Amino acid sequence: MPLNDRVNRWFQLDGCPAHYILPVQRWLHNYFPGRWIGRGRDCPRPWPARSPDMTPLDFFVWGTMKEKVYAEPVNDEAALQERIIQAAREITPAECRAAAQSVVRRCELCIEYAGIREPGQTLVNYFFSNDN
Repeated sequence: MPLNDRVNRWFQLDGCPAHYILPVQRWLHNYFPGRWIGRGRDCPRPWPARSPDMTPLDFFVWGTMKEKVYAEPVNDEAALQERIIQAAREITPAECRAAAQSVVRRCELCIEYAGIREPGQTLVNYFFSNDN
């Protein structure tokens, strides 16, 4: 991805432990300095642990893939691999955009129902303020 496209983008990790090893964190600091969300002592923006309702991979991708892959019984490993690849190909860019766009509302609802919303507060100034 060209530098000018990366400047205003954030990188969000999911809960996979392999994503938090030091080489990955170094890569993130290099390519997304101060703009990645995850966990770890040097993470610029910690993401709430176990928050599948706010992570598109958890609330959309994995369930969609599972439905497609296991719609019928799988006979062997080769068929399973092919179904996984096909299921991933069938997820459209529009579906990915819709899932990503729903994150803001999902986070706002979490903040609202946790009772921490203040008048005039938005998700952006809540989540990205230094106080939280």
